Amino acid sequence: MAQAPEKLLLAAPRGYCAGVDRAVQTVERALELYGAPVYVRKEIVHNKHVVEELRARGAIFVDEETEVPEGETVVFSAHGVAPDVHANAEARNLLAIDATCPLVTKVHVEARKFAAQGYTIVLIGHAGHEEVEGTMGEAPDRIVLVESVEDVDRLEVEDPDHVAYISQTTLSVDETRAIVQRLRERFPKIVGPRTDDICYATTNRQMAVRQMACECDLVLVIGSANSSNSNRLVEVARDHGADSYLIDNVGQLDESWLEGKRVVGITSGASAPEALVQELVEWFRERGTTDVSEFQVVQEDVRFMLPKTLRQALAAGAR
Repeated sequence: MAQAPEKLLLAAPRGYCAGVDRAVQTVERALELYGAPVYVRKEIVHNKHVVEELRARGAIFVDEETEVPEGETVVFSAHGVAPDVHANAEARNLLAIDATCPLVTKVHVEARKFAAQGYTIVLIGHAGHEEVEGTMGEAPDRIVLVESVEDVDRLEVEDPDHVAYISQTTLSVDETRAIVQRLRERFPKIVGPRTDDICYATTNRQMAVRQMACECDLVLVIGSANSSNSNRLVEVARDHGADSYLIDNVGQLDESWLEGKRVVGITSGASAPEALVQELVEWFRERGTTDVSEFQVVQEDVRFMLPKTLRQALAAGAR
């Protein structure tokens, strides 16, 4: 068995963001209100543990809204959906509850605005990610996707003087900054959102890891493999001098990673429950690590209201 590290640092902030908390609560409250089953289009958030817990309570996860029986209740995930998904749900007479994160909705609004003004819209994001698919669905004829600086170099647009950019909310802050800089060099008249599209939680968690990694030999990130923001935390830790691995839970920890490691940092992606962090901390305590401290970088107090459809239903039920 590898020797336990001398010290654990717990990144703060970490774990659930306001959008994830709202989305998970949305499914929980829908199950309370309407009873099982409640259908959920895609994973409500990108975390296996959360999805399995909700499935055990009666949520049925489907890939497309067209799989939901007519007249049933469906929740749209935190990542957002394209307008045709809403249209399909209406055609099937589904009770649709939209748990799209308000910060993703902001990006959708920007896409519609820039499209209406005739811009070619450059979306910075990862191909195939649900958030990207939902955003591109807002203006499929006007949006082009770039994933890297190299993509920007290859980009050809209709009118170089009439270009706008938006971005996925869970990207690497540093990488996105480099891509935006290259876009500005290639298209000096490019316009962008009034405020950064990368969400506060993604930014804060990366900032915490960036600072913490400098004091760590190893950073463990709790999150699922399909979680964009969790993968970015691993990259940030490695870029700032620490070994780093993504694990779903303590069961995926490889003890060989701990060889010669004195200080281990722990963080979790924005869709990972805090209980998984505490299980990992307890694992280290049982092996003799006693020095455990929070590495506080910024405090978060963001909260989002539940979707309007659900608030109205809850209010009606209370009367």
